[in-house]
Amino acid sequence: MNNSSPDLSTSLSLSAAADASHKRKTPEMSSAAAAKAVVNVAAISGSLRRASFNRGLLRAATKICKESIPGMKIEYVEIGELPFLNTDLEVGGRFPNEVEVFRKKIAEADAFLFASPEYNYSVTAPLKNAIDWASRAPNAWADKAAAILSTGGGFGGGRSQYHLRQIGVYIDLHFINKPEFLLNAFQPPAKFDSDGNLLDEDAQEKIKEVLLALQAFTLRLKEPC
Repeated sequence: MNNSSPDLSTSLSLSAAADASHKRKTPEMSSAAAAKAVVNVAAISGSLRRASFNRGLLRAATKICKESIPGMKIEYVEIGELPFLNTDLEVGGRFPNEVEVFRKKIAEADAFLFASPEYNYSVTAPLKNAIDWASRAPNAWADKAAAILSTGGGFGGGRSQYHLRQIGVYIDLHFINKPEFLLNAFQPPAKFDSDGNLLDEDAQEKIKEVLLALQAFTLRLKEPC
């Protein structure tokens, strides 16, 4: 004879099914969670010139982000005040004040957006210096996403991008592969005004595509394994 109560068995089965349904993540739930997540991006220019075209790319990216990309925030991080890397400046396990502030901003960022002209087939000296300071142990760049914008003559700063990607391999920085953004600044019609502000609408749309790819890749990297 079966002494179990049919009503109790049915109730337990329904409760277990409801609990499983509650725990199961649907695509809609995942999308909603991603929409609420905020990706904090540190933007870094390899050029220190005030009217730099590459700084202009980052200003354009910041504006685009504010106006049309929810869930992403870009903060410009200055590197012009950093001293040349010199380990003699590391005293008592601490870095110089300017370096400590910079490293903290890098450590707190979820992702990075670089813009650098090409100097002698490479990135600029100020950018390399900043990368080296933040890579001192503990490495503040590690396991984060990044994207690159560049502009200049000819190849539009392309070789600086390729060298930056090579640097990223060793410091465990993960660059998006596509889309790429390389802009010839001197090919008509005018791409920038006299203050270095981006005028070209096609370029602005391409920057938006880069930002969306960076946002998606960053969220993927932040997902628990």
